Formats: sequence, C-alpha cells, structure tokens
Amino acid sequence: MSALKQKILDAYRLIRERGDDGVWLSLVPEEDVLARVAKIDAIGGDLPLRGWTFAVKDNIDVAGLPTTAACPEFSYLPEKHAFVVQRLLDAGGIVIGKTNLDQFATGLNGTRTPHTIPRCAYGPNFITGGSSSGSAIAVAVGEVDFALGTDTAGSGRVPAALNNLVGFKPTKGRWSTSGLVPACRSLDCITVLAKTLGVAMCVDAAVQGFDGNDPYSRIEVTGIRASHRRVAILRESQREFFGNTDYARLYGEAIAQIVALGWEVIEFDYAPFLAAASLLYQGPWVAERFAAMRLFLESNADFVHPVVRKIVENAKSFSAADVFEAQYQLAALIRETEPLWERCDAMMLPTVGTTFTVEELLVEPVSCNSKLGHYTNFVNLLDLCGIAVPAGFCENGLPFGVTFIGPAWSEETQVGIAGEFLGEEVAVGGGGVKLAVVGAHLRGQPLNRQLRELGARFVKACRTAPSYRLYALPNTTPPKPGLVKDNSGVSIFIEVWELSETAFGRFVAAIPSPLGIGTLELESGERVKGFLCESIAVENARDISEFRGWVNFLQSG
Repeated sequence: MSALKQKILDAYRLIRERGDDGVWLSLVPEEDVLARVAKIDAIGGDLPLRGWTFAVKDNIDVAGLPTTAACPEFSYLPEKHAFVVQRLLDAGGIVIGKTNLDQFATGLNGTRTPHTIPRCAYGPNFITGGSSSGSAIAVAVGEVDFALGTDTAGSGRVPAALNNLVGFKPTKGRWSTSGLVPACRSLDCITVLAKTLGVAMCVDAAVQGFDGNDPYSRIEVTGIRASHRRVAILRESQREFFGNTDYARLYGEAIAQIVALGWEVIEFDYAPFLAAASLLYQGPWVAERFAAMRLFLESNADFVHPVVRKIVENAKSFSAADVFEAQYQLAALIRETEPLWERCDAMMLPTVGTTFTVEELLVEPVSCNSKLGHYTNFVNLLDLCGIAVPAGFCENGLPFGVTFIGPAWSEETQVGIAGEFLGEEVAVGGGGVKLAVVGAHLRGQPLNRQLRELGARFVKACRTAPSYRLYALPNTTPPKPGLVKDNSGVSIFIEVWELSETAFGRFVAAIPSPLGIGTLELESGERVKGFLCESIAVENARDISEFRGWVNFLQSG
C-alpha cells in the first residue's frame, strides 16, 4: 500500500471517528479519492502539491459536490471547479470535501449555521471563529493538509488565530474568485488556512495568477519597496482587548519578540483604520451583501439564518447617495493611512482582541461578532494584504495570534517578517535548488513560463547584496538584462524560485551565452544559484543599475 493511500484511509477514519462535529457538509466518496490517488501515483513529473489533501469552504465550487453556503435551500450543483480549486488539482492536490461556514459567509464566529456549530480545536466550549469555521477545524485536527476559506472582513484570519493556524489573505485579485458565491463581491478574497507558513506559500504559488473570466482579477504590480526593518504596533491607549488580560500580555510578548529579532517598532494611530473598519457593517457596504443575496432572499427569507437575515436586510435603510458618501469617506481614509507605509514594512496587530464561548456568542451575536472584527474589518476596504500567524497560548490553553499587514502586493514582505517571527524557513517545497532570476524569468515577464513548465515554485522576492551591476543587453529577444558582480555595485531586485534537481539541470542546459549560472549573495547574506553574465558582454551595454531592477527599468519607458 502506498503512503498516500494510507494517508487517505487515515483521514477518512478520523472524519468518521469525530462524527458530526460541524466540520463537513459534504465529502468526496472515499473510493473516488482513492481512485485519484492511484492516478497521481502513476503520474510522473514534479507536481508541486502531489498528494496534499485539502478542504474547500462550501461557498466555493467543487464540481460534483453541492455548493450550499450553509443554506441547504440555496444549494446548486456546479458543473466545473472554481478557478483556484482547478489549479490545486492540476498541481496534484486531492480535495476531500466541503466545509461548514457562517451562512453566506456573513460572520466572524462560526455559529451562524443551520448545521452543528463547530467548536474550537483547543477548547470545546469556545467558538472556532468564522466564517471559515469548518475549514479551520479540518486543518487543526489533522484531517487535511490545508483548506480554502474566504476573507471579506477577516473570515480567514479570525479562525486561524483561534485555532493556532496560519491564515493567508492575499491582495484582492491576486487569487481568482471565479466559482465563489459572493458576499461583498468587490472585497471578497479566497484564502488558505494551514499549519505552517511554508504550506500556505506552496498553495499561493499554485493558485495565484490573472483570470480573464474574473472581472475582479488583477495583474500583480511588481517593484521594489524600501525595506526599513520597521514594524508598526498599536499605541498603548488604542490596544483594545475587551478585558482579555491574556491577549494583552501575549501581544506585548509578540512585540518584544519582534524587537529581539532586530526589528524597530513604531507606534501608529489606529483611529483612521478603525474608522474604515466601521464602514463595512455600519455603513452601506452591507448593501453589497444584500445585492449578492437579493434574488434568493426575496423568495426564501425564512430559510436564511435569522442573524444573517437581520444584518443583510439592514441594507434597505441605505440610499444610493449614502453609498457614494461612504466611498468618498473611504477614499479620504485611504489617503490618510497611506503615509504609514512609507515609514514601515508592516503593521503587527492582534488578529482578534478576545474570544468567546459559544453560549456567549449566541446570547450577544452582533456585539460579540463586532468585537472579533475590531482588528480585521478594514483590511480589504483599504486594499491591504495580511498573514495571521500563531503567537502563543493563554493560561487556559487557548491560542493567540497576530497578523502582519501591508499594502497591496507586499505579500513577500509580509511572508518574510512572518517567517522570522515564526522561526520558519519560508522556502516552498523541500530538497530543491533555489534559483535567483533577475529579468525575463520574473513573474509577469515573457520567459517566466519556462520556470512554471518545469514545476518551479516561487519562494520570495528580495534583493541581492549591494555588490552587483545590471545592464540592458543589446540584441536579445525577448529583451534581457545581464547581472555582473562588481564591488562598487548596488542591490538589485530579484525573485527566488525553487526547482527539483532534475528540473534545475534541464533549465541550466538551455541557458544561452553570454548568460550563465553562478552563486549570488542576497541582501540577507544567503547564497543561492542565480543568473550572472560574462563581463565582456556588457562592455557596450547600457548600465541600468540606477533602476535597481529590470521591471523598474522597463516601466521607465
């Protein structure tokens, strides 16, 4: 019996043993999964997610399984997989089933479901957090390797924090939302929950990319952001933990830890971020939730969870003028908060300020939920990205977490800080060869497909040590730069990818003169294989080192 087959048998046995714990709403038949295992075992090549099992939140389409959004009367059977699900399957992933959620992804607590309410993996009296509740528990108890969630207001980060997981919320549009039941369509993100940052980044590498069928999909903006080695933290007067002294202590310890790692911390004014957060539910953005549910709600209101129904129907009190006025207010808040990113690489916030028992949440469903969103609701409104990571345990054994948040497309920066904080080597995959690329093989450039076709996995964006010069090589198709070692040089923007040893050999064999592969020193001191150019080839080439990177040079016109 293969190890992968045994893994599947163990997963289904654990699911049966746990019984109706509120996690799974539908499962792929075990025999169908085993048939897929047999196919994967027979496939050659280097599939980046070969044999990794995953769960899918039940507002994301999986062909052959019903999509219900935790409302059985809403159920439909999709004919094809959501874009991100298909990419995971193409990478060798194995879907196990669909998981419970706060109905129509409206909530941060996990109790707004007509099904069994999931309970925290670390305390059965406590909430899981939502709306990606079932996905979090499936990972936390070891039923799957990772799970897809969604995150409009914190739905992927809150359950990660409450169950000691990593919750990665990418920039809006980095991952396609084709095949997702919308909550607030202009803000929705599909996310991943995993036990390690490395697993989350493997998933990101597999699914990210532009989808022309998704009107909210975006082409990534690349470039160099100045590194300050500085993290923004809450002012003492603005640290709200709602009486949870354990969380207050653990946030202080997280600050001490980041300082011990050599990061400078600066306090910032959280007021404008909190003002943006308040717009999500107290402002007319709730009308976008109504727009997503309107047709179903008008004829099936009695089937909608009463708390969800009350929240969404509040949209009727807002006018079109209210929507525009809120948009103007948000634009002003975006402009007010932008200067922070010129001073720091990230902000580090408590993911949540406190937690609640299931009973407490059921008694005060709206006020408790609002407290859970105190540090999460603003992120998508302000077009930011974030990574929630574990940050210790309370005296009662419940987990605490922090989130590193930064501007759109700053994922690599946030991953780097989170990796240092966790003490985790943030390299994708294992046992491969790291390769630094500097020009036409960067993401979004014409030769990047050569890396993808060889199964290469993106690791990070960073810079070289300040001892290189970059030249625009003449008469190359497509245009290419040449990187030359020079002690009077500068730091140059690069990307690090990881390939299997076999794939690396094939890649190197195809490199044309005057380019070659040598050893590059990174700004961090790490040494990796990377593109270097013969010095004779740049004698008549233009020195473009001042642009600090190939993409910046191309964008200069």
